[in-house]
Formats: sequence, structure tokens, C-alpha cells
Amino acid sequence: MSWDSYIDNLISQSRDASGTGHIDRACIFGLDGGAMWTTPDHSNSLKPQGQELANLARCFKSSDYTSLQAGGVWLEGEKYQFLRAEGDIVLAKKKGNGAISLQASKTAIIAAHCPEGGQQGNANKGVGVVAEYLSSMNM
Repeated sequence: MSWDSYIDNLISQSRDASGTGHIDRACIFGLDGGAMWTTPDHSNSLKPQGQELANLARCFKSSDYTSLQAGGVWLEGEKYQFLRAEGDIVLAKKKGNGAISLQASKTAIIAAHCPEGGQQGNANKGVGVVAEYLSSMNM
């Protein structure tokens, strides 16, 4: 099974009533250690660098987001300003570069980028749908 099809699903789930998608890039990675489940080969894949996913996974696993509050949310070599964490959800943004929505399921973290001018609420909805589905499958 290819996890890359979930990227297409995330984008589709973020569409508003007019059909506009509010996610342009996404990935899924493991809650234990941050290993990528999706591949960077997908045209809409987020392409994390270095230890970015491992650092995010560590924060989600411990439910301790103080390092993200202090140092920002790093993804694709970009630093996004931490906005807030609510349970298993983390939101961040970077002026001129959009926003990041992250949500954990039981074993994975779904990450999506909302482009500048997009509606992060719709991106959050798409991420939530996939996270809830994976949780319902004990993943």
C-alpha cells in the first residue's frame, strides 16, 4: 500500500464549497521517531530536512511543545511561528509563506502546508479527517 495516496486525500478534504483546495503540500510520518510514511516523490509532498520530523515526533510523543514555542516549528528548512497546541494538534504560520497544520493519530503525524492566502481552517479540517480515520484504524 502506498501512503502517497493519502496526500491526494488530504488535499481533497481541504477543499471549500467553491472547490478550492487549502493544502498544497503534505506528508505523514511516524509518531515514534519521525520516519516518513509518504515519499518525497509525490508532486505535493512536503520535503522535510534533517531532524525536523524526529523533533516534531518527540514533541508530539511527550505532549511537550515548549521547544516549538521557543524555537518555532521547522519544516522544509523553514521556521514557522508556533501559534498553539490543542491536545494532538499543533498550528504554526510564517508571514508570506502560509501555515502548517499538524495532527497526531495513534501512530502517525499528519502534516500539511496551507499556502499564503489559503484558509488554515480548511487545511485543519483535511488534516483532522485523515488523522481521525487513521486513529479509527488503530494507526
